Amino acid sequence: MHKFDLIIIGGGMTGLALAAGLAETPLKLAIIEAAQEPPTWKPEQLDMRVSALSEASRQLLERLGAWSAMEKLRVNPYQGMYVWDSEGTAAVEFQARDAGVEDLGYLVENSVTQLGLLEAVKDQQNLTWFRGCKPEKLSPALDAGGTRELTLTDGTRLTASLVVAADGAHSWLRHQGGFSTREWNYNHHALVTSVRMEKSHQDAAWQRFDATGPLAFLPLKPDGNDHWCSIVWSTSPEEAEELKALDEDSFNQRLTQAFEGRLGQVLESQERGVFPLRQRHAVDYVKPGLALMGDAAHTIHPLAGQGVNLGFLDVQALTRVVAAAATKGQPLGSLAVLKSYQQQRKPDNLAMMALMESFKRLFATRQLPLLLVRNLGMKLVNSQPWIKRRLVAQALGIRALAKS
Repeated sequence: MHKFDLIIIGGGMTGLALAAGLAETPLKLAIIEAAQEPPTWKPEQLDMRVSALSEASRQLLERLGAWSAMEKLRVNPYQGMYVWDSEGTAAVEFQARDAGVEDLGYLVENSVTQLGLLEAVKDQQNLTWFRGCKPEKLSPALDAGGTRELTLTDGTRLTASLVVAADGAHSWLRHQGGFSTREWNYNHHALVTSVRMEKSHQDAAWQRFDATGPLAFLPLKPDGNDHWCSIVWSTSPEEAEELKALDEDSFNQRLTQAFEGRLGQVLESQERGVFPLRQRHAVDYVKPGLALMGDAAHTIHPLAGQGVNLGFLDVQALTRVVAAAATKGQPLGSLAVLKSYQQQRKPDNLAMMALMESFKRLFATRQLPLLLVRNLGMKLVNSQPWIKRRLVAQALGIRALAKS
């Protein structure tokens, strides 16, 4: 029997960030990770999965000691954003300089973020890894403090005051812990890949909204080449599978046409992947001895790239709650402790999810009155610098900017 204070299921971005955030505490930590080896990264191969990190996320990763390692691999700051409606004449342009910031955000391959965090925790004295295995059995709470016992697929048994789910959208712990969710399909799949364009992306993110779903070109710079973009194309499941099955030349032509040739022709495209999109939110984030965070607690549409940033905000809140409880000698798994985390994060996550759902529905409509409202709204936003500053502040996660 291995005894810990806190066990993290999942060694991805949020799980590693929580471990790194608790490095200076006296707590005994464990990570259970199914993968035997960490992700591989090659300079010449762009990761299919890319996240748009906010300034708040960058600051967290810097505090955790991961950002410098990430910069040595590949980080892509961007200063501009262009958004337009395919069924109207309206467009919105955001520039970092207009909001008084250096960058609007950072496009980073998920493998780079994970490797940076692995570098941050590699010598962490209070952390034990259980690699190449999965949890198989979860006990009920064993005492008033919520202590749980886990049995792994290799027969190893562990106990902890708190077990945290950082195991993604299809969380084993969420299911085994009996957490209820509210969820529905978007009836969209996201096709993702990386492409080389005829023209420079100008260090800007480009997004076209269509009734079938948004299409985003996100700037990457492998070896300083500013013609590469990460693509997230949200469309019907049928079209997504059709696009995935096309040969490279045919796919490049379809993508050029769908993007209205804004960056010229698509000259080259890498391997394509297709992922179903589903909105999911846990009714509760906590139970005695258990806590959900990141995609295990909530998943949203990727149209604004806020999913991973919400996960890192979860990490910050849970880190503070756990560290404070450890200082006071309180049981980490007690509901009295864990409800503070839920109260901090659930309202903000619900608000962001509602906002993204509203955007998704607004841009999916073909009704003429709503099309006119949408067009007028985009024109209003583009003409009012103070509105754009507040929208930028929301995306960056910086409250001070919103008040300027």
